Order: sequence, then C-alpha cells, then structure tokens
Amino acid sequence: MELHRRTLLALGGLAGLSALLPSCASQLPEPDVTAAGFGENATGTVRLWCRAATVVGVRQVVDAFNASQDAVTVEVTPVLDGQYVTKLATAIRGGNVPDIVDIDDINSMLFIYRDSFTDLTPLVQQLDFADRLNPGQLALATRDERHYGVPYIADNSMLFYNTELFERAGLDPVEHTQDFDGLLEAARAIGALEDGTYGWSVDGNAAGILGFVVQPHLWAADAPNIVGEVGEQRGAIVGNDALRRTFELYRTMWTEGLMPQANFSGDGARWGADFRDGTVGLFPGNFAVAALNASPEMRAKTGVVLLPGPDGGRATFAGGDNLCIPRGAANASGAWQFARFALDLPQQTGLPAGGYIPVRSDAATAQYREEFPLAVAPLDGIAEAYAPTTLAYNLLFNQQDSPWIAAFRRSVFDGDLDGALRQGQKDFDRILEQAQL
Repeated sequence: MELHRRTLLALGGLAGLSALLPSCASQLPEPDVTAAGFGENATGTVRLWCRAATVVGVRQVVDAFNASQDAVTVEVTPVLDGQYVTKLATAIRGGNVPDIVDIDDINSMLFIYRDSFTDLTPLVQQLDFADRLNPGQLALATRDERHYGVPYIADNSMLFYNTELFERAGLDPVEHTQDFDGLLEAARAIGALEDGTYGWSVDGNAAGILGFVVQPHLWAADAPNIVGEVGEQRGAIVGNDALRRTFELYRTMWTEGLMPQANFSGDGARWGADFRDGTVGLFPGNFAVAALNASPEMRAKTGVVLLPGPDGGRATFAGGDNLCIPRGAANASGAWQFARFALDLPQQTGLPAGGYIPVRSDAATAQYREEFPLAVAPLDGIAEAYAPTTLAYNLLFNQQDSPWIAAFRRSVFDGDLDGALRQGQKDFDRILEQAQL
C-alpha cells in the first residue's frame, strides 16, 4: 500500500481534460437506474477500474463479492494515479468505458461537471443508511442535489499524539489538542524534554500532504480558502484570519525548533517515520501512516483527535474514493450490485485492516471500536468531514508548484506571511478563473 496517497499527485491539467471531455460526453447513454430489478438480478462481467494506490483494498472486496454469488464476476483493472484522469477521459471520449470506477473523490467533480457519470440519486435515496454516509465525500459526488456516485473508502486527516511524551511533559492530551494555544503549549513542553524529541512534525515539501493536513484547521473555524459555487469561485486567502493564524502557528513552531529540520525538505517518502519512532509528540496524518504501519508498542501509546481550529472546533479532510458508474456502461446493473455490496457493514468494518476508514458512521460498532480504536475518531466526527468542491483542486493543492505549498513555505520557512498571502490570493484567483466551466 502507498503510504502517502495524496502526497505526490500531479494529475493532468484542466485544459487537457477539457479537450478530451467536451460537452459531447453527455451523449453516451445513461442507464435507467429505476428499471425493475436494477442492481438485483444482474449477470455477466463487471469491469472495474481502480486507482493503483487502492488496489489491495479493492481486490479484497471484489474477491468477497465474487465468492458470495456466481451470477456476476467483477474484473479489476488498476490504473496508476497519475494517469487515471487522462485514461478515463480517453475511454469516455472513445465510448468504451468501464462499468464502474473507483475514483479519488476529489477528481469525481471533473467528470460529474462534464456529464460523464450516471445519476444514481434514486438508488442512493433508497439506501437505508444514506444518512450515515460520509457527508464530505458524498458532497464530492453531488451536483445540484443529484448524486452521481457513492463514497466507498475514506482517508481522513487526523491529529495523532504520543501519550507517553504527553505524560512525561505533565500534560493532558485531550485538553491540549482543543485549540492552537494548547497545541503550542504542548509542542513547547515536549520539545523541552531535550532528548531528541519534537513537539510537531509535518513534511513541509510535500504539496498533497500540506493540503491534506493543514486545511482542516481552517474548516474547523468555518473559514474555507475557496468560496463560491463552481463557475464563480475565488480564493479566500487575504483576510482569512484562520489561515493567517495557522501559518503563524507553524512559523512559531519552526523558528522555535519544535519541528525537525528534516521537515524543510520532507517530501512524503518517510512521512510519519519520526512519529512512529516515538520522537514526535503531535503528528497530523492519516490512519495508515500513523497507526497501521506502526509497531504494536507504538500504537498502544498513540491517541487521536480530529484537527482543531485556532479557537476550537474540529475538522477532517474528507479524502478517499467514490464509486461512480460512467454513462455508457455495458453492465451498470451489475456495477450497482457490486457497489451496494461494498457498502455493506461486513465490508466497511474491515477497511482499517488495509489502512482505510469506513464511509458509514454506523460502522463504529463495539467490536470495531475495540479492534480499531485509532480509526474511530473520523466516524464519531463524520459530520466534520469536508473537502472543497472545485474543479481546480489538483492545480491549487496537489501539484508541487501549487500556490498552496508556495504560500505555506514562504510563510513558515521564509517568514514572509503577508507576501505569501497576497501572492496566494492572486494565484488562487487566477487558477480558479481558468478552471471555471
């Protein structure tokens, strides 16, 4: 499994996608999802495309589905993350589409706004657990209150802490992870232990990671850095008090030596290794990096909360994958039958074993809580899951030359906060204007 799923994504530009997917994509036939027996009496083969980064987890569910019945066989084709958008766009343009796609939820919007996916609203509404689905992920499959996909697996950002270091510093981790004052006090106390420990760690040269773990501080304060509806969006950088205070917090921790020097060049290749080694008190990351890949001893002294805002509140990045059925799918009925199976609790509650979080809040059963205690926070706080609905996410955040990483590094490492915010505002507005439909 890839440890840093959002770290190094550099997907093709919007201009290229627009050329591959003009509005004629909507000419592909849309399956009738209201037909009698749809998703129940399917037969034949279902062609599933999944991201290479998630293929292990996908194959587990596919194998279980294929073993559960003999009428439908799902065949999996993994596609490299960096090629996924272009390959799917090419398939749609050529009219030879897979029956169902496991797609990064952030990229769902690129195809939904080009009429490439099937409207699944009646099917989603019929789910007896629809109100327990991750709202942030579902929003990324929704346009004009119509659902063009369903959440499948979640990858949420959280704040992990080392309980042993907190105890040595004489601090209560719950009390000191509620706002920025508490975080800074804890980071200083742990950094003062003077035995090679640091209060905080983040890979400061990994664009995707910085989008994944820094933005939730803003959302917890209800201060997003993108505002407006798709088609009329702009950046909210200058004048965003929560953003300024977030960069100020990081700048303070950097200048006071509360973060390892390696954070300056950290590109995601060893993301979370210092936390798993027990030398970092507070680590914003995901379940796979902080917990799944840690030793049993380290997991036993790890706690977790959602990321706080400057003055409180909590938020988490609603990362993960959605399942969508392209228009023109040859076996859409079989595709939905598989999707419904993948959302059932037996499949969902096993996801943390592969490094992912369920997309249903009711997956947090007593047995689940006992088996995966470090994967409970995103389910208890599922209402706080969010990610921006925009066609420009990769350009704004994931690419290594994105304005988000540029603003972060200029503020935190160079100390030019005002200049970083002014330039960030210009760059966000420019990219968002270019990305409008």
